[in-house]
Parts: sequence; structure tokens; C-alpha cells
Amino acid sequence: QVQLVESGGGLVQPGGSLRLSCLASGSIFSIYTMGWYRQAPGKQRELVAAINSGGITNYAHSVKGRFTISRDNAKNTMYLQMNSLKPEDTAVYYCNAYVTSDGDQRLRNYWGPGTQVTVSS
Repeated sequence: QVQLVESGGGLVQPGGSLRLSCLASGSIFSIYTMGWYRQAPGKQRELVAAINSGGITNYAHSVKGRFTISRDNAKNTMYLQMNSLKPEDTAVYYCNAYVTSDGDQRLRNYWGPGTQVTVSS
């Protein structure tokens, strides 16, 4: 079994910064594409940014130039550096990953429980 756990959320003023982390643990053989999603109250969950195992990234238009996704494959950890935060960035942020496990080469998709980010003065 594989677990994803996010950390780093919190309350920040507009224009501020936060850094989210997502740690993958368990019977991991290989981690492929990882991504950050968010869901604001009353809205659908949306992709914020994604990064594949080779480091290629893509971003939602709304966060380009403000957010940076990265990963440390040795630590099974993904990050999201969020700068110039706006009130509309307020949401629960979820970590997502495609993983193969030890003894099971099927590619499975996992979600973390989410971390709240609130941007408010």
C-alpha cells in the first residue's frame, strides 16, 4: 500500500508565500507523474500543476509565473512553492501520484487527504 501526505498549508495574507510538500511512503517501486490539485468550496477539483518523472512540468494558466512544482525522487517528495498568493487561491490542495508498488507492476493512482490553504487579510 502507498500513502501520500501533504503538509505546509495554512493562513497567509495576499501577496504572501507558502510551500507545500507531499511525501509518498509505503511499498513504492516507482513514482511516475505527480500533481497538485485544488478544490475550493462549491467548485470542482482542478489541476494546479504536474511534474513527470523526468522533471517536465505543466501548470494551470491561473498559477503560471507564481507557483513552482518540483520533486526530489530520492526522498519520494513533491513540492509546490506558491508565491504572490491571491484570495482566489484559497482551497484544499491535494497531492496525486501514479505509482507502481513492490511486487505489483500495475500503475495505480493515489490521493493525499489534502491540506487547507487560506489566503486572506
